[in-house]
Amino acid sequence: MIEFDELKLKLNGLRKGLPDLKRAMCIDDLKEELKRLEEEAQNPAFWNDVELSGKNQRQQKSVSTKIKAYSDLVTEFDDADTIIDIAIEGNDESLLDEAREAVNKAEADLEHLRVSTLLSGEYDGCNAILTFHPGAGGTEAQDWAQMLYRMYTRWTERSGYKYKLLDWLDGDGAGIKSATILVEGENAYGYLRSEAGVHRLVRISPFDASGRRQTSFASVDVTPEIDDSIEVEINPDDLRVDTYRSSGAGGQHVNKTESAIRITHIPTGIVVACQNERSQHQNRDVAMRMLKSKLIEIKEREHLSRIEDIKGLQKEIGWGSQIRSYVFMPYTMVKDNRTGYEVGNINAVMDGDLDGFINAYLRAKSEGSIE
Repeated sequence: MIEFDELKLKLNGLRKGLPDLKRAMCIDDLKEELKRLEEEAQNPAFWNDVELSGKNQRQQKSVSTKIKAYSDLVTEFDDADTIIDIAIEGNDESLLDEAREAVNKAEADLEHLRVSTLLSGEYDGCNAILTFHPGAGGTEAQDWAQMLYRMYTRWTERSGYKYKLLDWLDGDGAGIKSATILVEGENAYGYLRSEAGVHRLVRISPFDASGRRQTSFASVDVTPEIDDSIEVEINPDDLRVDTYRSSGAGGQHVNKTESAIRITHIPTGIVVACQNERSQHQNRDVAMRMLKSKLIEIKEREHLSRIEDIKGLQKEIGWGSQIRSYVFMPYTMVKDNRTGYEVGNINAVMDGDLDGFINAYLRAKSEGSIE
């Protein structure tokens, strides 16, 4: 039963981190905050103010989610402890795999919550809008952009988030020319903002009959979804609005009417598009929300005082600007250029196993070793 004793020691060592985590998450303060919000909602006049009541409900959900996450983690530790104790008392070797899995899950979830305490940005708690663009290189780069699309949608599913396709433009023969998704869930932007930038692929091209090694680039743009409570003044004269027929999967209405909307913000060159809603009006509303979110995010990131100060400068999607490299040949490795974090199991990464990269970035960011 040596294995169970070792698991017990490991679990007890990990458990010592729970009090520090509780303080870092401000669980006691959150419980007081939840109590205040619930009392506020009991006022009969409270529901007459739609904006106030909506804000209260969003805050309640956010606070409750954090409290529950810590409570669930404590329960995980207790359950793992119980499995080990039962196994030791009953000398039951058959519980070893279950006990090992329970301890590993408690360790992983403890680390996940520790990292979540690093999310202190103003918009970290928001949903995230991800846009994928291939770099130069035609079909090869367009295929790489679609591979990244799949990677992040797989991460979304693995992480318990939901995603919604907002826009899709097919590539020339394979891949995509662009795609945009909305990732919905607590702290979606806080985690995914680390993924914004140019991603580099090295592989034997499936599109090259000679089987030569190719290098391709694609970019991932990450923006917080800003709700309507934040006012953003945009001059209508600064916008160019185009309509077109939808081209991606989206229901029977696709390709029948010009309901898709593309909006270009002329001063900055920012382009947003939406085709997934049922009507042109709905697509326009979503596209405008995407534009406002992008302008706000750039304004905050570049420490500008006004939206009008945004110049619209963009990095080239190519050599020298990549944040991460994915190498399939002559060896397999994924390496983040900012943190130095690397993984050899590239198939797992392409299947959405990105938490190691995200956590490394957030830790480095909190320590000030990267901007």
